[in-house]
Amino acid sequence: VRLEESGGASVKSGESLRLSCVASGVSLYYFAIAWFRQAPGKEREAVSCIMISDGSTLYDETVKGRFTTSNDNGEDVVYLQMNNLKPEDTGTYYCAAAPRCSGSPFHSYGPGTRVTVSG
Repeated sequence: VRLEESGGASVKSGESLRLSCVASGVSLYYFAIAWFRQAPGKEREAVSCIMISDGSTLYDETVKGRFTTSNDNGEDVVYLQMNNLKPEDTGTYYCAAAPRCSGSPFHSYGPGTRVTVSG
């Protein structure tokens, strides 16, 4: 599977963004798709995960209630709706695939999309 992220931008605190992760090469139906982010000088961290087949989701505590990951009826796009953005959300956001949200390594990371939150 090949993944490509888009939708990153520079915004102010409190604003919203929606990131997209578009897949090609294979259907996402049997995958879990996670969003990761990496801030400058920091390690990459997991933000969210969605199991495409049943729509179940997981979120990191730092984004719970502000971010929502979704997939439109099994289509090959996964979204990350980010509301009430904070400066600490700044980073490069990546999506990646795995057989499930936990217990297996993620692969097929896309090139990333940059999010900068100021103020």
